[in-house]
Amino acid sequence: VRSMETVNCPFCSPKRDEIVVENGLCYARWDKFPVSDGHILVIPFRHVRDIFGLNGKEWTATFALVEECKRVIESKRTPDGYNIGWNVGIPAGQTIMHCHCHVIPRYEGDIENPTGGIRGVIPKKRIY
Repeated sequence: VRSMETVNCPFCSPKRDEIVVENGLCYARWDKFPVSDGHILVIPFRHVRDIFGLNGKEWTATFALVEECKRVIESKRTPDGYNIGWNVGIPAGQTIMHCHCHVIPRYEGDIENPTGGIRGVIPKKRIY
């Protein structure tokens, strides 16, 4: 029996044609609102709210799939770097309450000054 939360979750029942790569515990799909060309999401099959709810096997499977996603991205594109991360909770920008890891390829010149990288989630703190 699925809860109302999982019934309405867009990540709980992926369509086969959306899955780019998968392993036994998680799958990856292209982000529908990409930050950059090649932005991909790694998502556990089990409905869990955020990274802190993953069990040890899911952690391992997630990171293995992040590495596989890098190979997939680089088979199609030539990024110069990556941002990899999770949004945990509404104040941190999480909009879908099902754990998902962003693998965001970065390209030389995609922003004027990339100093601070992930610190850019709070723009005034990015440049230090």
